[in-house]
Amino acid sequence: MARGLGKGLNSLFTDLNAKDDEQLEEVKVRECRPNPYQPRKYFTEEALEELANSIKEHGILQPLIVRKSIKGYELIAGERRYRAAKQAGLETVPVIVREMTDNQMMEVALLENLQRENLTPVEEAQAYQNLMVKLGMTQDELSKRLGKSRSHIANLVRLLNLSPEVIEKINQGTLSMGHGRALLGLKNEDKITLVVEKIERDKLNVRQVEKLIVELNERKPRQKKKPAEKDIFIKEREETLKERLGTGVTIHKGKRKGKIEIEFSDQEDLERILNWMEHNK
Repeated sequence: MARGLGKGLNSLFTDLNAKDDEQLEEVKVRECRPNPYQPRKYFTEEALEELANSIKEHGILQPLIVRKSIKGYELIAGERRYRAAKQAGLETVPVIVREMTDNQMMEVALLENLQRENLTPVEEAQAYQNLMVKLGMTQDELSKRLGKSRSHIANLVRLLNLSPEVIEKINQGTLSMGHGRALLGLKNEDKITLVVEKIERDKLNVRQVEKLIVELNERKPRQKKKPAEKDIFIKEREETLKERLGTGVTIHKGKRKGKIEIEFSDQEDLERILNWMEHNK
């Protein structure tokens, strides 16, 4: 993963550690709220527990960065430490208070996670999408600003077109980004579930999935045979009988023999038809 940063974000992000002119403060954990623009949605319980145990023993070594809000503080950076501190039972946490706009918070939250490679491919894709929508940026502009290739951003954002089922599996690590990109090529979306089940069951790699999808896309659906057209003689006889019997009539003509189907609604209707036949022998 590329680590280079565009000038705009580099000057914005420079350093999330304490600066000489900033004071360290202790604030109550219950007064802190997660960054509303945090792109990371999945936090490994095992890793959080390890960090919580470390915090119990050594405390929080790196302060959280927050901004003042109407109700307490909003996290700018350090949500993992915040969650672990809550898990460790801390009542207060060390913070540095900074002023930041919503747009800056969104960018910093994304950058912090990208630098630590903590995001799943889908979380990263959603973060790019949010930046483009909220800040009105194009993929090219985002590429220059973050130091990511345009193709990298485009390929990730395309993952958001996958079904919720597949997106969930990518977030959980069951499927890779490569699997997701391959699945985007499946023409018949109704087969997604079957393909995903096969990937998991047979532990297919990306190339195998790509080959499978090419095969599925090339298969032509079986066309149902159209029933043979009845000749005009049969059609005329059907219409004649329908008029005379006052009910539906179908004539089936086979190679050696055929049959006539006459519809009736109830016992009385059947008796009527039989009486007509009896008198028209």
